Amino acid sequence: MNDTAITARKRAIRAAVLSAREAFAKEHGEAASAALTAHALTLPELAVSAAVVGGYWPMRGEADPRPLLGALEARGAVVALPVIVGEGLLFRRWRTGEALVPAGLGTLGPGPDAPAMTPSILLVPLAAFDRQCHRLGYGKGFYDGVIARLMTYAAPPHPTLVTIGLGYAMQEVPHIPREDHDRRLDLVVTEAGVIRAPNEPSRGGKEFYG
Repeated sequence: MNDTAITARKRAIRAAVLSAREAFAKEHGEAASAALTAHALTLPELAVSAAVVGGYWPMRGEADPRPLLGALEARGAVVALPVIVGEGLLFRRWRTGEALVPAGLGTLGPGPDAPAMTPSILLVPLAAFDRQCHRLGYGKGFYDGVIARLMTYAAPPHPTLVTIGLGYAMQEVPHIPREDHDRRLDLVVTEAGVIRAPNEPSRGGKEFYG
């Protein structure tokens, strides 16, 4: 499949899944996000204190990470949210209840006075995913770029970046077309359970293959 065909296929998957996701979220989003949170909190990757966790502020029917971020904050994690700066993402520290400002592309994030942070755990929104933990985003490449950067600069004492996609089970598709810049996630968590990328060493979490 050439680049033009891959781009067209991605566009078609994105349009179909995002339309269905928005309808699903209106009816089931709150319950599904709560179930997703419960699964995520069993992950050994998230049984941490003092880690910097990069989250996101949900929009357009995305799985809601805020209950998970609040639980991780209670465990001692530092939470950061992304803002668009130039052509990339910058993560700024955020505490529950602090005011947010427009952060680009319709989402919200901390203001410019909030300190910049380097996450070692990244919660990633997605348009679609497959069983191999390949992610389809929104076509701008922001997360592919920031994952590549954070893989080099993940903060001690957790120098290995962990990428966790959050979504609904209905966003799974048989195959995500891939280009060289596309970054596979370590895990995807939905209301149905946890999917780990193939050939990744188990870190002790419950795997879901149903």
